[in-house]
Amino acid sequence: MAYSGGLDTSVILKLMQEKLGAEVITVTVDVGQKDDFKAVEEKAYKFGAVEHHTIDAKEEFADKYVSQAIKANGLYEKFYPLATALARPLIVEKLVDVAKKEGASVIAHGCTGKGNDQVRFNLGIKALAPEIEIIQPVMEWELSRDWEMSYAKKHGIPVSEKIYSIDENIWGRSIEGGILEDPFAEPPEDIFEWTVSPLQAPDEPEYVTIEFHEGVPVALNGEPMKLLDLVVKLNEIAGKHGVGRIDHIEDRTVGIKSREIYEAPAASVLIKAHYDLEKLVLTKWLLEFKELVDSKWSWLVYSGLWYEPLREALDSFINEAERAVNGTVKVKLWKGNATVVGRESGNALYSKEIATYEKFSTFEQKLAKGFMELFGMQSVAAYNVRARTLPESDSAKDVAVAIKG
Repeated sequence: MAYSGGLDTSVILKLMQEKLGAEVITVTVDVGQKDDFKAVEEKAYKFGAVEHHTIDAKEEFADKYVSQAIKANGLYEKFYPLATALARPLIVEKLVDVAKKEGASVIAHGCTGKGNDQVRFNLGIKALAPEIEIIQPVMEWELSRDWEMSYAKKHGIPVSEKIYSIDENIWGRSIEGGILEDPFAEPPEDIFEWTVSPLQAPDEPEYVTIEFHEGVPVALNGEPMKLLDLVVKLNEIAGKHGVGRIDHIEDRTVGIKSREIYEAPAASVLIKAHYDLEKLVLTKWLLEFKELVDSKWSWLVYSGLWYEPLREALDSFINEAERAVNGTVKVKLWKGNATVVGRESGNALYSKEIATYEKFSTFEQKLAKGFMELFGMQSVAAYNVRARTLPESDSAKDVAVAIKG
């Protein structure tokens, strides 16, 4: 059973024994959440686990999943950097590994029937271990939070009275529930842990430089770093400037619109810096097409389709495109904003000699005349034909009347 030590999974641990007479092996995967893993293990054993596994997967998460998300400019609906979604395939992989080694016949998890995680867990398990049965107690047994709280108190399971549902890993932190379910309510300051309010951020800006190799960050402020260390450090630096707060209405895979709050300081900075570097080194045609690829890649990851062959095929395209994405980007952090203020690369397609308006420019301006004639020839011709042969539309007439009025 995937075990976090929270209300849902602690209650489920007892119910699996009570309802099914099951021997439960619990698995906790560390992807950067700030938990006391020793306490989680002790809690699992206290409430009936026959065995517990704690797996440190932070570095693997950074190197295999976060790196690809950066190369793909991974944002769902242009806002969400996929933090929770991105970690689920790795957690599923570790869960299945333990299940197979232990000879388990069932895998259980604490996902609700309203969220996206049930899709990510179930499809991942089915792909990696189709022979293993999946049990989803919160949905199948229709467990409510009120009932779970009562059950937990009855069985001596310690639970917090927290209002919000929170998930976190090195790539981001999500907060939902409570007053946040009112889409017009401003998020209270006490929900944020990784970022200060922009009002309380330093008055002086801070600059960071990020070096990329084949689309992956490899150095921060000139210091070579493992990606895991770089992300953790940048979360700290950008967070103290109030960078990385995200508040948006999101379309869940199951069809529900939800209000989501995220903190993702490093993700916000790195994706912005990476995309800016791409604009310096990739052709306009490759950039245009890659934006379509990036959008579809992000949708697949968000929707729990990590094991879809299309995602693997898109990875191949992305990795080939990223071979040229080498260089350094300078970002200004100030009062909640991350602004790219400089970039350089040995692969840059930008040429000052061509772009400059000074006399030494190597661009031959007279070439523009013939280019304009050819480039706009069909558009100009079509406009004139339509103006001559087609009647004015009703909407155009309405606009004309409105203007005269």
